[in-house]
Amino acid sequence: MTSKMSRKRIEYGKRLLQHFEFDPEYRNLNHASFGATPRDIRKHMRHHQDLAESRPDGYIRYEYPVILDECRAAMAKFVNAPVDTIVFVPNATVGINTVFQNLAWDDDGRDEIIYFSTIYGACAKIIDYVVDTSSGKVSSRAVPLSYPCEDEDVVNAFDSALQNSADAGKRARICLFDTVSSLPGICFPYEAITKACRAAGVLSLVDGAQAVGQVPIDLDSLDPDFFVSNCHKWLYVPRSCAVFYVPLRNQHMIRTSTPTSHGYIPKSGSRFNPLPPSKKPAFVNNFEFVGTLDTSAYVCVKEAIEWRQRVLGGETEIFEYCHALAVSGGNEVASILGTEVMDNPSHTLSRCAMINVALPLNDEDTSMEIQHWIMRTLVEEYKTFIPLKDHAGRVWARLSAQLYTDMDDFLWAGRTLLAVCNRVKRGDASQPSADDS
Repeated sequence: MTSKMSRKRIEYGKRLLQHFEFDPEYRNLNHASFGATPRDIRKHMRHHQDLAESRPDGYIRYEYPVILDECRAAMAKFVNAPVDTIVFVPNATVGINTVFQNLAWDDDGRDEIIYFSTIYGACAKIIDYVVDTSSGKVSSRAVPLSYPCEDEDVVNAFDSALQNSADAGKRARICLFDTVSSLPGICFPYEAITKACRAAGVLSLVDGAQAVGQVPIDLDSLDPDFFVSNCHKWLYVPRSCAVFYVPLRNQHMIRTSTPTSHGYIPKSGSRFNPLPPSKKPAFVNNFEFVGTLDTSAYVCVKEAIEWRQRVLGGETEIFEYCHALAVSGGNEVASILGTEVMDNPSHTLSRCAMINVALPLNDEDTSMEIQHWIMRTLVEEYKTFIPLKDHAGRVWARLSAQLYTDMDDFLWAGRTLLAVCNRVKRGDASQPSADDS
């Protein structure tokens, strides 16, 4: 009854654009990269920026920590986790860096980092950096994935990687994996891989950059070793804000924030700390103040969660609309292009608010130069952006479904992509651009 009443009361689609500040001529079909923030929440952020300007010491030293705790509590309830396991960092990349910065590697050189070939590029480079600077203490191993495949295929590939690691005399120490992969934008079997890590004695580092606000997250049930998720993508929190979760059992591993600041407790003894004394756990205190930064986005978390309930009807309504639109809209785009969506027979890959559609391009038209030409042309001439990714020998377009989009946006996207692909086939992408001439 409640669901039907909420859906009747709330009309999703273009009517909700009134809450956002998009250029009227711009269609935001790529919510997944940078998110978008409703006008009311941006006002809330500016209010706190004004408070910090009006009385810097009073606000930053004494008022802000209290409001931050309220937002941590709201997020803890949202993801079903204890409050003292939740802190905020600027983005998921910082959270992933923080975990790797704090891990200590064994001198025997057997430690190995496991990750999947569909990893987000920046996270892959974090692993590269760790390996490059470890003086031979740690290596990495990629688990190859080719979509579409079933969830059990992903788990089997992970098990095989662990066996291969052991056969090579290595020790799988930690595995980094997604909740919802970025490119291609698919739902990853993160619950199953978290469970498999636990069974194998491997630390689970869940890159949930695309998770919070897009798919339901229950950290008590999931019980990962580390979890990080951007709040500025799908939760409508202003940029830049991410939730960083570390269960109590692992907080002794995370001795410093990134960068290190006043919360760090050196082994050599205490040092002067100009901030007010705190009785909060060391983990929480470590991330409360990390130098002078504009962290006004952090204190918008509670407001964003409440706004989604008050204005949009709550998380169930949001997920159902976005997921249904992504699936149905993706099918329409594929029909226009004469191609297909990326999904498996169990439809688990599309269990999110993003959909991937293959472009009708030949092998000679799939170079990175042509892909970048398409994306830039979409911005400059069509006033939109649709990220592309080559995977398994094809180029895929990733489309985001949001409450402010509707089927008309997907039909327009299909026609636009077809027009641009036809231009590629005519050779337009091989012509020098204005920047080159």
